[in-house]
Amino acid sequence: MSSALDRQIRPIYDALDTGSNKSAIVACNKLLKKHPKNDLIKALKALALIRSQKVEESLVLCDEVLETKPTDDAVLTALMHVLRGLGRHNDTVTMFEEAFKKQPSNEDLGSQTFFANVRANHWKSAHQIATRMFKQFHDQRYLYWSVISAVLQANDATTPSTMRPILYKLAHRLLTSSPTPSYVNPDRFYLHLTILLELELYEEADTLLDSDAGKSICATNLSCNELRREIWRRQGRAVQEAERAEKLIVEKKDRNWLEFLAVLDGVLPSSTDSQLAEGDVTQKLKHVEEVLSKVQEEDGLKDRSGPLALLELERRARIHGVAKDQTRMLTLLQNYFDKFGDKACCFEDLKPFLKTEDDTLGLFRASLESVPTDFTTVSQLIRLINSFKILRYTLTEADITVEKESERVATYAKYYFDALALGAGLPVTELQPADDLALLAGNALISLWQLTGDDKYLYDAVYLLEFALTKSKQSFLTRLILIRVYRLLGASSLALEHYRAMQVKQVQHDTLSHLILSRASAFSLASSGDLTLASECLESTQIYLSNSQETGDFVVRAFTAEKYSQIPEFIKFEERLENSLQRDTVKVEHLRMRLSHEAITSDLIDMELIELKFIFDRTRYDNRDFNILPDYQPRVSSGLNDQTLLFGKPEGDKWLSAFLKVYIRAFQAASDLDDTVEEKLLIGDRPKQTADSKLSLRERLLQKDEEELDSLTSEEATFLEYANALVNWIEPYYDYARPPPAVVLAEAAKQTQLKTGHPLKGVDINPVNGKKEQDSPAVTDAPEVVVKYFEAAKERFQASLSHSSPTQALHTATIIQEAFLLLVIETFRFTPTVVKLNKFGLLATQFKDLRTASHDVLKDISSSLKKRAEADGSSASKQADHASKALVPTKQTTNCVYTIDDGTGVIEARQWLDASNEDEAKKWEDIQEQQYVRVTGGLKSFGKKRYVNATHIRGIKDSHEIYFHILEAIAVSLILERGAPSSAGAAALKKTEATTGGMSAYSAQNANSTRHDQYAHLTELQQAIIHFILDQPPREEGIHVAQIAKAIGANADDARKIGNALDALMDEGHVFTTIDDSHFSVSQ
Repeated sequence: MSSALDRQIRPIYDALDTGSNKSAIVACNKLLKKHPKNDLIKALKALALIRSQKVEESLVLCDEVLETKPTDDAVLTALMHVLRGLGRHNDTVTMFEEAFKKQPSNEDLGSQTFFANVRANHWKSAHQIATRMFKQFHDQRYLYWSVISAVLQANDATTPSTMRPILYKLAHRLLTSSPTPSYVNPDRFYLHLTILLELELYEEADTLLDSDAGKSICATNLSCNELRREIWRRQGRAVQEAERAEKLIVEKKDRNWLEFLAVLDGVLPSSTDSQLAEGDVTQKLKHVEEVLSKVQEEDGLKDRSGPLALLELERRARIHGVAKDQTRMLTLLQNYFDKFGDKACCFEDLKPFLKTEDDTLGLFRASLESVPTDFTTVSQLIRLINSFKILRYTLTEADITVEKESERVATYAKYYFDALALGAGLPVTELQPADDLALLAGNALISLWQLTGDDKYLYDAVYLLEFALTKSKQSFLTRLILIRVYRLLGASSLALEHYRAMQVKQVQHDTLSHLILSRASAFSLASSGDLTLASECLESTQIYLSNSQETGDFVVRAFTAEKYSQIPEFIKFEERLENSLQRDTVKVEHLRMRLSHEAITSDLIDMELIELKFIFDRTRYDNRDFNILPDYQPRVSSGLNDQTLLFGKPEGDKWLSAFLKVYIRAFQAASDLDDTVEEKLLIGDRPKQTADSKLSLRERLLQKDEEELDSLTSEEATFLEYANALVNWIEPYYDYARPPPAVVLAEAAKQTQLKTGHPLKGVDINPVNGKKEQDSPAVTDAPEVVVKYFEAAKERFQASLSHSSPTQALHTATIIQEAFLLLVIETFRFTPTVVKLNKFGLLATQFKDLRTASHDVLKDISSSLKKRAEADGSSASKQADHASKALVPTKQTTNCVYTIDDGTGVIEARQWLDASNEDEAKKWEDIQEQQYVRVTGGLKSFGKKRYVNATHIRGIKDSHEIYFHILEAIAVSLILERGAPSSAGAAALKKTEATTGGMSAYSAQNANSTRHDQYAHLTELQQAIIHFILDQPPREEGIHVAQIAKAIGANADDARKIGNALDALMDEGHVFTTIDDSHFSVSQ
């Protein structure tokens, strides 16, 4: 390339680097007029087009350059990025292999070919290329690339099991042929040990490990040392390993917990499979106890390894039945608590040893009950908290009653408020020492809800935990419980606020997004235009895009640096994320929301069908983190996760499989695509298939699994039955009405040619006769399950309205709406033209009846939900509810006046009486002085004096109501101080007010109005864009097009119109791009 052309191309690279894709396209077009056959310019233009989402145009240019089989490094690099954007990884491999064949002496090109195979997980080809490079360039690095490629091929899920040992033997033979030993590099040594371990060549492994170099590497490299442990374990050398570990612990003061486990394994293995010799074990036990006791004395309070090892030794001794002193465990537990009870980790350390069933636990509990409850230091408080945690964890079923749990809530809450003084001076970024007491109270309140089914306990938990967050803003454990409780109460927006406050990032989206997105469609308002939860679904999937684009590069870097111990971990990480259960679950949830918001079109159906078919046969990994929940429930009860599961059913692999089958079958019946059409039109590589090849996709979709039904709620199971019946009924008519593949391909080719000016390769666009030879199938009546579904569902919905929480009602309503949308999808193809052409008049009549009936049911449900919302938000539901002591009751003929005091203040409560009704007058005779009462009424004022106009007064019999009132008072105080928790809409309004300077409808706006008059000649959409940009605070980078689209339009059609409007405004000079082609500002 000439230097002049190089200078002309440089601005294109700069534009691509800054994201100015339109500028790059314009520059490429100018250069292509002068250099129409320059492959680099074409490749760069294809890259700019793919980044501008113009796939068809980019595809044409990409194929044109690929046909020339380029070898230039710049062209290959640009095309690599283009093909990656198109998902054509196999074509990337082919491109580099063709280039390497043309220039076999180009070492750099060989490396790039190898890396292309690595990114595509083509380990067989990678092994062959690395072997070829080693023979040609004689670099030891390429030999080890070849070795690890063979190992990775053996570990690949698509490799037959019979090939695994052959590939490992091949790798071993390559290693033995190496002119330099593996121990010159720790990672090469690790790879060598891995192969020897797999082939069970222990003698050769011992030779390596016993060498001076091997010992040195294992002493400094944890990965190699871990392999050495495993090799010795498989050889049955536990005793030698124990001796080695004991020497490290005693002489070198090594406190690695793995060394302590090695010492214990040498005496008592963790499993009970092998029989132990009594005398030998006794002697060993005594020796190990002496060693560990000495370690414990030496370390004191500096390290917990010694005491924990003694506890583990005693636990194993009890499992194997060789424990001599039955009080030994009690002594060790008490000693450990005495030493480390003031450490926050004490409960988690002792939890594995609290599962004994003898008297030890009772005696340990008795000792914990004597822990002082007075505290003046943080250490004393933590010791008390640990005692509460252990006492709660070791409760028996007889101890878990409403009365006792209520007492525990009161105890935890009392000490929590008392302990807040210890953290009064801490910065807002620090956690309060008393936080765990609030978490304990929250666990106990959830337990009470489980026992009684009364939602008031969940509200109590909310009040207390929300207050705890005001004192400890960074307590994400508190937020985790609140997220679960709010979803149980139907307050999804509040749960989302707490989820976002945790600032979940990167891979946490995969492990934690289940907290807010599990069955999120039940709370979605996408049908009314609120895309909050749908946007959250899309945001959580960004990590999977990053994984597919970046992890491959990390693997390549590991190969370059010869970090062979890290390569399998990177590949495993990539595979677990790529096949994540949560990823596919969020995909289905987003689909359910999307269908309720967007217009149902053939494009939507086709694209979703392809995606769902791709993910259906995956072997999924469950990466969700449930252990992160602060679970302080008793060991005899179900854990906090199970107790707070929405609808009591988890969204697991079986649940996902059930819904995938429903939607794939539904979309198949509504789509023109079949395997032939997909093969011709689909861009990108196909996913690896791991399903049983003996069964077709249709057979796998029709398979029934009882575990799938068990994972569904009753509403979902009924919906599944309805969906299958609907598809089975309509499918024959769809199959008959579907146009032949040749017709579909001809139409697709015609549309592509109109759009890009280039014909679709391999497709004939000549008209094809689509006339069918067989007669149309006879029309049958709709199944009874389909006909009666909506009326029966309406009855279940009405029954669910009786629950205090709206969650069940929302779930039922969402499923009914989903059933209606499925009906719309299944009848989508049957337009009047199709009905007339195929003589489906009777079928269309049934469709009309079903749609009418389902529409009426949905209208009734919508009306019922509105009434429920109005009732929940009415003034009657907001009456004052007060619990306090009645002081100095004064009874008159027409009213009774009570002076009431709840500890926060004194106020009068006035109850008006009907003198003609003796029964009403007798209601209040039982109210005595100094008695706790519950007062319900409204706040009134008379003579500048406020009082409660009581509509109901009753005596309190349950002491829990008093604690409820205290927590309620706290919540009200917080609302008065901070304001009510804002919904998504309110937050957006608040943000708008902030950005507009708090301008109201009554503010002077003449200047603004004058400023907008100059745009009166523009179209309505163009004016809306201009006004929106001007109303935003001035920014150097301008306004992103996504913000404009979100404010003005919400669907794909609107986005297209907005893009055209922006182009027109730029042509007229009203707006201009700033930092890239996606940010705009107004010319002024």
